[in-house]
Amino acid sequence: MHLTQKQKHFHSLDGLRAIAALSIVAMHVLSNSNYKMSGFIAQRMIPSFSDFVFLFMTISAFGMCCGYYERIMHNQLSLSHFYERRFRKILPFFGILVLLDLILEPSLSHLYEAFADLTLLFGFLPEAGNITVIGVGWFLGVIFVFYLIFPFFCVLLENKRRAWGAFFISLVYNFICAEYFHVGKTNILYCSCFFLAGGLIYLYKDFLIKINKWFVLGVVFVFILLYYVSHRNIYFCLGLFASMVIYGIISHGILLENRITRFFSTISMEIYLSHMVIFRIVEKTGLNYLGGNGWPQYLFTTLTVIILTSVFSFVARQILSRLTERQA
Repeated sequence: MHLTQKQKHFHSLDGLRAIAALSIVAMHVLSNSNYKMSGFIAQRMIPSFSDFVFLFMTISAFGMCCGYYERIMHNQLSLSHFYERRFRKILPFFGILVLLDLILEPSLSHLYEAFADLTLLFGFLPEAGNITVIGVGWFLGVIFVFYLIFPFFCVLLENKRRAWGAFFISLVYNFICAEYFHVGKTNILYCSCFFLAGGLIYLYKDFLIKINKWFVLGVVFVFILLYYVSHRNIYFCLGLFASMVIYGIISHGILLENRITRFFSTISMEIYLSHMVIFRIVEKTGLNYLGGNGWPQYLFTTLTVIILTSVFSFVARQILSRLTERQA
């Protein structure tokens, strides 16, 4: 049974969020360690998992359109309420991590960076990627800029002709950002093509859900091949994640829709933001080299970080949720 427009939650996207979050954890564990591992998986595949942030962007744009596009375009949503929800959803958990980081490594430079982090507006800074206080938070900076400009984003999607024009311009911007301005994924203009891809998928979702899922899965595998053969070309990356999201809104099955993927999906942002803090704790205890520096140790460390990060994220989310309910 396909989801209708009123059923705005596409459950298979939970699986994609979970895969993206856990893959990024696996990538950071490897990139911040000195494990002696060789082969395609260790040297090319796992390092490429850093690009899963772009999948998050595409899913985020599609999900935001499902929840707010119609209401914004028909003036049925208070912008004050919309922005308040964005701050309430992100700031409490992120604020805890920022303050914890500041306590662990107090300095004037960290104080400046913590202030920028706590405003959630650091995505507007030209050097946002250089912030070391919760360094992975650069992604949150880009996402929050997207939230702030979302009403304008909806206007760009008002009709398909305008949407395609905006998408073409975003591709040009992506190229110019890399080749001339020398800015990358920490910049909203560089990433705009991924957000607009999510918006276009939303506009065409009624057509896309009629496509055979096996055909789309085949397209996904073609883009995977092109992505690695081209050494992670950004446009093949865009095609890969767009096709994955399309598969996510078409596919309905236990592989992407189950209790495990649902659990990790609900705390995917928290996992992304906090996993490096947890990794540093594991690192200080020496658990990351307890059994050597090969594949078994890497898998053990990754699993340990995932478990500890998930527990921390879930508990913190529950506590913050209850405090918010009391204040309401």
